[in-house]
Amino acid sequence: MNMKKPNIPVVSKNVLVPFILITSLFSMWGFANDITNPLVAAFQTVMEISNVKAALVQFAFYGGYATMAIPAALFVKRFSYKKGILMGLALYAVGALMFFPAAQFEVFGFFLVSLYVLTFGLAFLETTANPYILSMGAPETATRRLNLAQSFNPMGSLLGMFVASNFILSRLESDRRDAAGELIFPTLDEAQKAVIRSHDLMIIRDPYLILGGVVIVMFFVIYFSRMPKRKDPDHTVRTGDTFRRLFKNIRYREGVIAQMFYVGAQIMCWTFIIHYADNLGIPKATAQNYNIVAMIIFLSSRFISTMLMKYLNSRLLLTYFAVGGMITTTGVILIQGMPGLYLLVATSAFMSLMFPTIYGIALEGLGEDATIGAAGLVMAIVGGALMPPLQGAIIDMGRVGPLPAVNFSFILPFICFVVIAIYGYRTMKVYPRFEFK
Repeated sequence: MNMKKPNIPVVSKNVLVPFILITSLFSMWGFANDITNPLVAAFQTVMEISNVKAALVQFAFYGGYATMAIPAALFVKRFSYKKGILMGLALYAVGALMFFPAAQFEVFGFFLVSLYVLTFGLAFLETTANPYILSMGAPETATRRLNLAQSFNPMGSLLGMFVASNFILSRLESDRRDAAGELIFPTLDEAQKAVIRSHDLMIIRDPYLILGGVVIVMFFVIYFSRMPKRKDPDHTVRTGDTFRRLFKNIRYREGVIAQMFYVGAQIMCWTFIIHYADNLGIPKATAQNYNIVAMIIFLSSRFISTMLMKYLNSRLLLTYFAVGGMITTTGVILIQGMPGLYLLVATSAFMSLMFPTIYGIALEGLGEDATIGAAGLVMAIVGGALMPPLQGAIIDMGRVGPLPAVNFSFILPFICFVVIAIYGYRTMKVYPRFEFK
């Protein structure tokens, strides 16, 4: 086995500042992800729509990744990593600022378009930043380097959850309850509802306007910073040859599938944790605290798993963690009450290493094809668009046999973890091996 040499740094001193700047972007899209997840429950109440329709928030958000990932990769291939980052930040800011007219018109579809444009920017950032981080050092430490950078993504997610809990969910008038714990909003007349709806949509709007301003500041910081360039860059775009090579690479091809199921599992677990808690009579703002605990566990586990990769093969860890996710989601399905909620929170520990590890394994050895390959893995984020509406449809059923439908709906994340476990096992036992840890 070709063991990693202990004297190879994960991040060299000569790229430390650019590494820090690009790593900060991981926090910025983590913030966007997790301030948005609670909006599914918020919009369901304030706009008086079904779980399926409310889950279109995730369809728009993660659908933007699927739409823009390949164009983003072609842009980066044609120009540079730095220009790809700047384009991503510009689109990110535009989408966030579009929340102002969306709140003024009070149209759910306008919010969806705003999120869709915002994630055009996130698609550029993720398509660019992930391979950029992989390229900032030796191939032997690439997966560890990406796990390190991705470890800061949950920090942004935690901030997004904190803002959602304390500045959005807790201030929503539409989520006020009576002494029996029932929502008051559905019992009001249309005039009262209209006043509350306007108030709540402004509450949802304001953090996105502030976010847009922060993104604009970051745009200028990156613009005026010196960033490393690709070694021996080939700016010609030969997509046909690249796609053929990628499609023939079974480890990459199945990695895209595994990534799609992982993102689906992550978004379902974090989006519907509020619905799971709501089924137990817990208000949305309080339920969001469980999401915050889940993210703290996720963050801690990611740092621990990154450390473990120094000693254990990343493919083995991926397989074990996927099996752990299967065990906890089985408990979520079968165990009702608070123990099921605790198991749902604990699932985040096993999701922690999956995205960057699948990403790193799938891109190993792709060379100049890595930019387009990265786009395929970012497109796989569409799993977060497709699966939550399906889970929402299950939840709308009320019950499935002896189980509450919200419990049974977590059969979908369970299936996702099965797919990831199979991929982890096949990377060890079936695929041609690239023995970087």
